[in-house]
Amino acid sequence: MDQKIELTKPQEPWIGPRGRIGVVIPSTNTGVEYDCQQFMVPGVTWHFARFWVNQPDLTSDDMFLAFIEAIRPTIPLAMRDILTAEMDYIMMGMSAETFWGGLEGNAEFESRLRDVMGPDMGLTSGANAVQDALNSFGVKNISVVSPYQEVGDVQVLRFFEESGFNVINNIGLRCDTATSISHTPQKDVIQCVVNDLDGDNVDAIVQVGTNMSNSDLFPTLEKQLQKPCIPINVATIWHSYRALGIDDKFIGKGWLMERY
Repeated sequence: MDQKIELTKPQEPWIGPRGRIGVVIPSTNTGVEYDCQQFMVPGVTWHFARFWVNQPDLTSDDMFLAFIEAIRPTIPLAMRDILTAEMDYIMMGMSAETFWGGLEGNAEFESRLRDVMGPDMGLTSGANAVQDALNSFGVKNISVVSPYQEVGDVQVLRFFEESGFNVINNIGLRCDTATSISHTPQKDVIQCVVNDLDGDNVDAIVQVGTNMSNSDLFPTLEKQLQKPCIPINVATIWHSYRALGIDDKFIGKGWLMERY
C-alpha cells in the first residue's frame, strides 16, 4: 500500500531567515557585490539583479546624460526580475540616478520603483542612505568625491545642499566609462581625500558612485583624519541592515558600521 507523504511548509525560509535583500545594480558594476561580501552576517542573504547598461561611455557631460537616459527604462526590468525570488527588502546598488533632481528627483525616482515593487516592501537608495548616515554622525560640513563628470556632480551637490549639508569641497574623478570606475587607483583616492578634500572646516568625507569600492580604504582614512569617511556602498548596506532590524556591528570596517 502506497503511503502519501505530506510535507509541512516551514514557517520561515531556511535561506535568509533574517532577511533576503535584493540588490539592483548596473550590468557594468562589480564594486557593489564586492562590498556586500565584506559585510556578511548569519541568516542574511544578498541576491543581485543587473540592469543593462548599453551606453557606458561617460567621457563628457553629454555622454553622462545619455547614460542616465539609457538606464531609466532598464532599471524597472531588473526590479521586476528580482522580486520573483520573494525578497524581503530592496537595495539600490547604483548612485547617480538616486541623486538626480535633488530631493524632489529622489522622491520621484523612488515613486517609479514603487510602481513596480508596490508600497509595502522596504527600499534603500544611495542618496537617502548617505543622508541618514551623515545625520547619524550629526555633521553638517562635508566634502564629496565621485567618479562623475561635472553634470553628475551638480546633481549630487544639489541633493546634499537641499538636505541641509554644506558641501565644502567636491572633486569628480571624471572616469571614462561606467566600467572603468571600478579600476580607479586607490592612490588617486587617497591623494584626493587627504590633499584636496580634507580640511579643518570639513566634518566628514563622502564618496558616491557605487562601482568605486572604498570599503577597504576608508576605515584607514578615518583613523588618519579622525573624522567619518563614508563610502556609498557601506552606507547602503548599513541602511538596509538597520531597516531590517539587523544591528550586527563590524569592528575595523569603518565608524558607521561600528557605532550605529
